[in-house]
Amino acid sequence: MKNLVLLALGLILTLSLEAQTPAQTAPAKTGGPKMVFENTTVDYGEIKKGADPKRKAVFTNKGTEPLVIKSARGSCGCTVPTWPKEPIMPGETGTIEITYDTQRTGSINKTVSIQTNEGEEEIRLFVKGNITEEHEENVPQNGGNVLNPKG
Repeated sequence: MKNLVLLALGLILTLSLEAQTPAQTAPAKTGGPKMVFENTTVDYGEIKKGADPKRKAVFTNKGTEPLVIKSARGSCGCTVPTWPKEPIMPGETGTIEITYDTQRTGSINKTVSIQTNEGEEEIRLFVKGNITEEHEENVPQNGGNVLNPKG
């Protein structure tokens, strides 16, 4: 009987120690595609109304599998991204071209959201800059001169 009690006690202690071991976590994901941008800010700088509307954001697939861009969308209709439709192989670079409506004046503060086969989380590019109104010099149109004031 004494041996049975000791055996039961030993079993209980063994089970309680196993219950206290930390839960095993899923192993960290290794491999797969990995989109890495040279710069996540696309800066138009200070430009005049109607200036070149296109800028480029260059990225590299630093992963171990082909990178596929599923979609890219601007935060408004004035910001339009164009992206490669074919897979980007590991180590290769690609370009997302961003076209902003430079007929609008004022500050630019937009985003481009990109969905890839990396996972569910979107990658964001930030588009910034300022567009100023183009001013012409104040030269009178046929305003005359000293000898002929009426033109």
